[in-house]
Amino acid sequence: MIGAIVQARMGSTRLPGKVLMPAAGKPLLAHLLERLGRARTLETIIVATSDDSRDDPVAALCTSLGIPVFRGSERDVLDRYYQAARGAGIDLVVRITADCPLVDPAIVDAMVQYAVEHHGEFDLVTNRRPLTFPDGLDLDVIPIDALAEAWREAREPMQREHVIPWFWDAGRRLHNLEHPANLYAEHRWTLDYAEDYALIRRVIEELTPEYGSTFAMDDVLAFMAEHPDVARSNALYITAQPVSPTGRTLPAAAAPGATNRT
Repeated sequence: MIGAIVQARMGSTRLPGKVLMPAAGKPLLAHLLERLGRARTLETIIVATSDDSRDDPVAALCTSLGIPVFRGSERDVLDRYYQAARGAGIDLVVRITADCPLVDPAIVDAMVQYAVEHHGEFDLVTNRRPLTFPDGLDLDVIPIDALAEAWREAREPMQREHVIPWFWDAGRRLHNLEHPANLYAEHRWTLDYAEDYALIRRVIEELTPEYGSTFAMDDVLAFMAEHPDVARSNALYITAQPVSPTGRTLPAAAAPGATNRT
């Protein structure tokens, strides 16, 4: 079975409660799940949240939407992923973080299709080493055997907390999907700060009346080209170079040691 597991929590240190912030009449997590549901390759979608009571609203939303929920460790996100995948019988795990509400199902399908066609050749299919798509369209595709190995072998707190660092550290076989243009250098569509939320909300509220939940990366790029002020509105967080253990380039304004375990 091919399934997406979306990690989501309310306790973000930089923008608490961000995954349930509203846009066009519903929470951002609901938009993400609706968009992800348009990926043709996915057979199931699960939200993996923590067992902390602060995340009860996340679980309640998913239940209202008919989306299965797994609740586990807040800090050991790798264990949360593995237990969710194993319990659901997922053989190929698509890792999505809830701070990416503009996820593009076409990119999901392309990466899953590549992983299926190259079964046994890679432990990880990703699009963020290096990052060339707009920040916020990143995801990972992991065979369950490789995820199980990470679960058994990962020891460092950062490896447990962020799921993917063990694959980098252990030198596992990976394939990176790259965009021919470095869109990451100019476009930040991930959700960490108030400016990010304002941009994402504007995109959703402008494009939903025309496209519903079907708008794609190219539609957002076209909107940004027509509204350069919006595209630049969170540019403060695009301009730094240090690479975090999660594989992302950290924004200049990010405090040293800041973490984001959605």
